[in-house]
Amino acid sequence: MPKTLPYDIYFYEAFEEEWERISAYLPSSIRAGYTDKTIRESGDNIPPAKIISVRTQSIIPESWLTRVSGLLTRSTGYDYYKSLRDKADDSVQFGYLPLYCARAVAEQAMLLWMALMRKLPRQMEQFKTFHRDGLTGCECREKSLLVVGVGNIGYEIVQIGRGLDMIVRGVDIVRKHNDVDYVNFDEALPDADIIVSAMNLTPENTGYFHYERMKTAKTGALFVNVARGEQSAPSDLKRLLDDGTLGGIAMDVYPFEDELGAALRMNSEIKNEELKIIQTLSRYSNVIMTPHNAFNTTESVERKAEQSVQQVQHFLETGKFLWEVPDPA
Repeated sequence: MPKTLPYDIYFYEAFEEEWERISAYLPSSIRAGYTDKTIRESGDNIPPAKIISVRTQSIIPESWLTRVSGLLTRSTGYDYYKSLRDKADDSVQFGYLPLYCARAVAEQAMLLWMALMRKLPRQMEQFKTFHRDGLTGCECREKSLLVVGVGNIGYEIVQIGRGLDMIVRGVDIVRKHNDVDYVNFDEALPDADIIVSAMNLTPENTGYFHYERMKTAKTGALFVNVARGEQSAPSDLKRLLDDGTLGGIAMDVYPFEDELGAALRMNSEIKNEELKIIQTLSRYSNVIMTPHNAFNTTESVERKAEQSVQQVQHFLETGKFLWEVPDPA
């Protein structure tokens, strides 16, 4: 590593509001740089700092693993960092932010399922003609909500569902909440009106919501994914919509998200077949897609900025992150 680098910490994928808040917490003694671009979009061939921070769309070049000492993902998910850590030696430390956005993501999940239930995209379209044919929606009370993954985010979703007088059940291999009605997914699926994925991505749950499993869902059930796009293949979701199994889907996360995000931002051609299906689905009136934005509230961005700076300060002082990516179970 060069003796001197331009920065102590460099933040990729830092949108304007995020960087403003990070700057407010950073002490003047820490040299920090930022860009709203991913690493690939930035064109950087070598790391500009010994600590690199990204969100969810940057791919860390393997050559950087011998040039950096710390990698910080500003997200609650850390699946990519666990696989990256296998390629790095012990001199590289990996950190994440487990606590900042649970409520924000849970409220986005609620926003999405309620928008589907009330056919909000179609309501907005039909304002142009001011007619109400085909707009009759549903209320939340007494509807069955199945939360898959009851960690910090999932538990917030459970509480919101209860507040809406829904029948709430949870699915998780770790049953840490005594007040959650835990069930087996395949057994509970046929009774669920809304299915929400809030799981961390693991090799075991990649492709979890595949067609053969989901085809036993209640006709017209709604599926919401605020976890990771790799858990639900777009081709399977399209098939479930087209054959009438699902009545609507909402996604804030996507497979191949780094590729999708870059293509949409640069208005370039999408060649990946699964991503082409996402483009097709985005034109469905019973599909809602948001740009991995569930975390993005004033409150969570404030927490995210503060905790990111805490991570950086702790690393510069100790050589370790305050919140380290957990070791494999």
